[in-house]
Amino acid sequence: MSTADIGLLQFTPLYFTRVWGGRSLARVFGRALPDDQPYGEAWELVDRADAQSLVADGPLAGQSLHQLWTTRRREIFGGALAASTSPRFPLLIKILDCRDDLSVQVHPPVHKADALGGEPKTEMWFMAHAEPNARIYAGLRRGASRESFSQALAAGTVAEEVHAIPVHTGESLFVPSGRVHALGGGLVVYEIQQNSDTTYRVFDWNRTGLDGRPRDLHIDQSMASIDFTDVEPSVRASAGGVLADCPYFTVSRVYTGHRARASAFRMIVPISEVLWNDKTLAPGQLTCAPASFVGPEPSGEWLEIEAHS
Repeated sequence: MSTADIGLLQFTPLYFTRVWGGRSLARVFGRALPDDQPYGEAWELVDRADAQSLVADGPLAGQSLHQLWTTRRREIFGGALAASTSPRFPLLIKILDCRDDLSVQVHPPVHKADALGGEPKTEMWFMAHAEPNARIYAGLRRGASRESFSQALAAGTVAEEVHAIPVHTGESLFVPSGRVHALGGGLVVYEIQQNSDTTYRVFDWNRTGLDGRPRDLHIDQSMASIDFTDVEPSVRASAGGVLADCPYFTVSRVYTGHRARASAFRMIVPISEVLWNDKTLAPGQLTCAPASFVGPEPSGEWLEIEAHS
């Protein structure tokens, strides 16, 4: 097959039920969900031993992201990613439907993850849809400390220790590992993160899971991971340009006529309807252009994601 014949790549999403999930993936995005349960996550791009994105159509239909990464890396990913030593594609991209508040949680920092038995995870959120009065929790309130947080855990008052931030459609937040955080109800969020599935729950609003039993908490790991100097971070306004830039990824908000930082392998998540190479892309419909792709620029409004090796 000629590299020029590959065209744009789209992958089949993987859907997961969550106690805090809902039906917005069907209502807002017109997705056909597997059944009537509350779905909280759509994994749009993933390369893990227990979860694989498969190419949805075209000449590579049915091939997994891991196959592309291990057998056609230079051709598909090009640039710096072609020389990556990572055994798996380095990012995981999701859509989250937060009907209810997520647990208060933290991801382990790089220098502590191995000792805690987890994987480090830095991520960013883009608010694709926010209901009136929606909020997120991120970092600690001014005056909070390790001691007061520990006391709040015992008293069930953790919400009083965590910084609450009202959010609106189009705003974003960078969430480095070590930042205590929780998404609030009434949000649909695009989440771009390191390829990690380690989350330590420190507080879950005293609720039960879908099986009727309290979900596991990870108090010791959480307390070891939380950055207690991280006080009252701010969300980023909805303007265009670079929204997040770190050693693992760069995410930009791009409009017709503008271009994000050049990368060989392009990943875009439409914010509004996008036209690209005769394809009409719906909001949230992750689409990738391999390094070999030659074609027109997208038209519309989208998030452009660059993975770093």
